[in-house]
Amino acid sequence: MALRIEDYALIGDCETAALVGRNGSIDWLCWPRFDSGACFAALLGGPEHGRWQIGPAGPPVRTARKYRGQTLILETEFETADGVVTVTDFMPLRGAASDLIRTVTGKHGKVLMRTELIIRFEYGIVVPWVTRQEDGALRAVAGPDMLTLRTPVSLHGENHKTIGEFTVSAGETVSFVLTYSSSHLPQLDPVDPLKALHETEAFWEEWANRCAYDGEWSEAVVRSHVVLKALTYRPTGGMVAAPTTSLPEQLGGARNWDYRFCWLRDATFALLSLMDAGYDEEAQDWREWLLRAVAGSPDQIQIMYGLGGERRLSEWQVPWLAGYEGSVPVRIGNAAYGQLQLDVYGEVLDALYQARQAGIHASDAGWALQRALVSHVETIWSEPDEGIWEVRGGRRHFTHSKVMAWVAMDRAVRTIQEFGLEGPLERWIAVRRRIHDEVCRSAFDPELGSFVQSYGSKQLDASLLLLPLVGFLAPTDPRVRGTVEAIERHLMPDGLVLRYDTRSADDGLPAGEGGFLACSFWLVDNLILLGRHDEARRLFERLLLLRNDVGLLAEQYDPRAKRQLGNFPQAFSHLALANTARNLTQFAKPAEQRANVRPSRSSQKFQF
Repeated sequence: MALRIEDYALIGDCETAALVGRNGSIDWLCWPRFDSGACFAALLGGPEHGRWQIGPAGPPVRTARKYRGQTLILETEFETADGVVTVTDFMPLRGAASDLIRTVTGKHGKVLMRTELIIRFEYGIVVPWVTRQEDGALRAVAGPDMLTLRTPVSLHGENHKTIGEFTVSAGETVSFVLTYSSSHLPQLDPVDPLKALHETEAFWEEWANRCAYDGEWSEAVVRSHVVLKALTYRPTGGMVAAPTTSLPEQLGGARNWDYRFCWLRDATFALLSLMDAGYDEEAQDWREWLLRAVAGSPDQIQIMYGLGGERRLSEWQVPWLAGYEGSVPVRIGNAAYGQLQLDVYGEVLDALYQARQAGIHASDAGWALQRALVSHVETIWSEPDEGIWEVRGGRRHFTHSKVMAWVAMDRAVRTIQEFGLEGPLERWIAVRRRIHDEVCRSAFDPELGSFVQSYGSKQLDASLLLLPLVGFLAPTDPRVRGTVEAIERHLMPDGLVLRYDTRSADDGLPAGEGGFLACSFWLVDNLILLGRHDEARRLFERLLLLRNDVGLLAEQYDPRAKRQLGNFPQAFSHLALANTARNLTQFAKPAEQRANVRPSRSSQKFQF
C-alpha cells in the first residue's frame, strides 16, 4: 500500500529535496537538482523504482515524528517491543557535493533495525554498477551519476538491492551518509555526520529566527517560510512550485503535472511574503531571478522557467511508472510553458512595483525591461489565452487574465506617478481605463450577480476572489460581494473552495479534483475585507487543521476522503497560508490592498 501524501515529510539542502515516509522510507529524491532525474522514485511506482528504507526489522508498535525545533531536520521515533530508536534525517547545505545523512540513535532497550537501499537513476529505470571501495564505502555509478554510501553497518547485495541488519542499544548512534557527485570526478572525503548535524541545525534555526511575524499563528507561518526556503534553488534564487511531479489532483485521475519549475504567477505572492517576514535578501534574490528569467523579447515571455531561467521544459510521459495509486500518466516537464497566459504580465509588473515600494534595489535597466513588457501588454491584452489554470481545452477571454492585464497597466502608471520615472503616462492610463471598462461590461453576469470565469460564460471561478485583492474593485463593491457569495454557494460543496466546477467546464481534461487550498485562503482574505471576521477565522483555523503532522500542505485537499492531493509540499499553499495569517492578525487596521501604497512594516497595516 502506498503511503498517503500527508504521510511524507520534507528534507532538503536548498538545491534539491527528498520525501521521507512515516515508515522511514525515502521514496522521492531528484539529484543533484530539483528537476534532475529521480534516483528514488518509489513514490510514483514501487520499491523497485528506487527507495531507501531504514526502520525496525519488525513492525513497530508506535511511530511518531517531528522536525527538530524550527529546522528541516526530521526525527522519527520508532517504538518496538524491545526498545525505542530515533531516526534523524537531514541534508546539509551543499559544499563540494550533496549529502543525505541518516542517523539511528538508541533511546531505550535494544532494537533490531533493517536498511534497504535501492538506487535507480533516471526515474526508476537505470540500475547502477555498485562496487566496494578500499575504505569500505559503496559506490554506485551509472553514466554521469555517482552515489557513495558510507556506514559502519555491514551491508550486502541481494537482487540489485543493498541491505543490512544491525542492532542499536540505548545511547548508541549509527550513521549513514549517502553522497551524490558527478561520476567523472574523484571520490570526495567523507563528511562528519555529527558536525554536519550541528551546522545544519544552526543554519535553519538562525534563518527561522529572522522571521518578523510574531502573531498568533507564528508556528504555522515560520514552518511555511522554512518550506519556501527549502523550495528556493540557492544558486539562482528561483522558487519551485513543489519538489515533486505527478502527484494527482484526483486519485486515479489524469490531472498529474510536473511542478519542479518556477512559475511567474508566484512572483508577487512570494515577494510580499518574503518581504513581510523580514527576508529581504531572499526577496532580492527572487526579484533578480525574475528579471533574468523574463529578459529578452517581451513576446517570448513564458509562464514558467527552469531553476536557472531555462526556457525549454518539454513534456514527456514515463511509461514504466504506474503512478501514485495508479494515477497516470507520470509527466516529466510541463507543456504549459508554451501557453499564453496574460496574467503573468500583471504578476511580474506587480512584483517589481512592490519591490520598488519596499526599497529593494531597482535599476534603469530593470525599468527599461518593464516598459517593454507594458508596451507588449498594450498589443495583446485583448487576445484570448489559456488562463491562470492552464486549461488544455482552448483559449478564451478569461476574466482573471484581463484583470491582471489591468494590473500590469496600473502598476506601470503608478510607478511613473510615484517614482517620477519616464513613460507614456496618458496613453497607459487610457489603456488601463479601457481594460477596466471592458471587464466590467463583458465579465459580469447580472443574472448571477457575479463576475464569471470568461466572457459570455456562466461558470464561476475562484480566481475571481483576487479582483479586490489586486485593487481592481473595492471589496465593498456590490459586484465583488455578489461574486464572493456566489462562490460560497456554488464552489464550496464540502466547505473548501474549488477552482471551478470541472464537471461542467471545458478544460480539456476529465472531471474531478479536490479543494484548491490557496483559493480557500483567498476566500478568508475576502471575508476579512468584508468585515466577516469570525467566519474568516473559523475557515482559516479549519485550513490549518488540514496540514499534516509536521505542518506541510499539498496543493489540494479532498474533504470526503480526508486526504491531501496534488504535488507536495506546495509553495502556493504555504505562501497563501503565511499571507492570510498576517492579514487575520492585522484585520483591526485599515485594509491595505496590493493595489495601494504599501506602508512600512512598522505601521502594521493589513497587506495584500
